[in-house]
Amino acid sequence: MSQDLYIKNKKAYFEYHILDKYVAGIKLLGTEIKSIREGKANLNDAFCTFISNELYVRNLHISEYSHGSFYNHEAKRDRVLLLHKKELKKLQTRTEEKGFTIVPLALFVNERGFAKLEIGLAQGKKAFDKRETIKERESKIELNRIMKR
Repeated sequence: MSQDLYIKNKKAYFEYHILDKYVAGIKLLGTEIKSIREGKANLNDAFCTFISNELYVRNLHISEYSHGSFYNHEAKRDRVLLLHKKELKKLQTRTEEKGFTIVPLALFVNERGFAKLEIGLAQGKKAFDKRETIKERESKIELNRIMKR
């Protein structure tokens, strides 16, 4: 994928073990896609949930469009995610199991100009897993520092 715009949710990779990844379309309003193309979106507090057999992304913050008039959108409204029925059913059965959730990983605009959300089926990390992740990150930084010298 060669996108100019790629907004990542770095916190998701730290907080969760990502088991499966999916690319979903998002049902957006006109001013929302214009704001996303400007790079004014934030995935940090976003999460996905099923409401009456439809997958929604909640708390995805898309700032109001700068040139929008009174037709501007609400910044944190619930947005429908578009996936195949087979994928939705698979995700719904997995999230009903204890400990699994769906988290947004990245937001991007594809070659055709459509906004896509990369979501992941995730399982929460324990505190010792998070410490291990920090140690690995620090050792990579140290190794890169040594290699530069």
